[in-house]
Amino acid sequence: MEELIILGTGNANVTKCYNTCSALHNERGYFLVDAGGGNGILVQLEKAGIPLDEIHEIFLSHEHTDHILGMVWVIRMIAARMKQGKYEGNLDLYCHRELVETLLTIVRLTVQGKFVKLIGERIFLHPLEDGDVKEILGYSVRFFDIQSVKAKQYGFTLTLHNGKKFTFAGDEPYRECEYEYVKGADWLLQEAFCLYSQAEQFKPYEKCHTTVKDACEMAEKLEIKNLILYHTEDKNIERRKELYLAEGKPCFSGELYVPEDLEVFEL
Repeated sequence: MEELIILGTGNANVTKCYNTCSALHNERGYFLVDAGGGNGILVQLEKAGIPLDEIHEIFLSHEHTDHILGMVWVIRMIAARMKQGKYEGNLDLYCHRELVETLLTIVRLTVQGKFVKLIGERIFLHPLEDGDVKEILGYSVRFFDIQSVKAKQYGFTLTLHNGKKFTFAGDEPYRECEYEYVKGADWLLQEAFCLYSQAEQFKPYEKCHTTVKDACEMAEKLEIKNLILYHTEDKNIERRKELYLAEGKPCFSGELYVPEDLEVFEL
């Protein structure tokens, strides 16, 4: 079975859901994609039934607090389990080259030395360049620079074991540099900060984000089959799914999903 577990759906400012992060799962284990903004990642993993012992591959997209700070907790807790003899094998973490130094700095400043010493011994940080391909959970994962204007950020694409194309496009609007990775995807994870009808309230464009309508129009042009919207505001949390689907479906002929935290998709 191949599935996607949505651990968090919110942007950096949310309080009613967790920050955007997820995990790909198959028979080989879990591939964690970002970790949110704090130790809430441990709660989300526990609720999702994902044991830390089964996470051996992690991708960190960029340096913003709502993506990187939870990673410190994941590293700290896995390192502790390594020291206790409760974690078999190594932990491999992938991110762009500049982010390696940023993460190392934060970890060294906040995590006990006995755990930091495991970096380079059993915890490995792999610097990525645009276009690099890595073997993860039996997938050939191709990483790409989304050419962010805020902070350098990478996405990735892969072919699932069932032959479907799966693409994670980061948390910024689609750019033409992503065409080959996004075009025709069977599954696309795409940010949608808010409703187009509420753009004046939330001002997504000023933050280099997009709206539900924008994301769906883009997905329609690029012939996406299944579109998952995330990294949203949480002021409409009770009706978010209903409202986002109502705005997005008229613009998109594929399957549109607006997940809640901890929702699971069979891929």
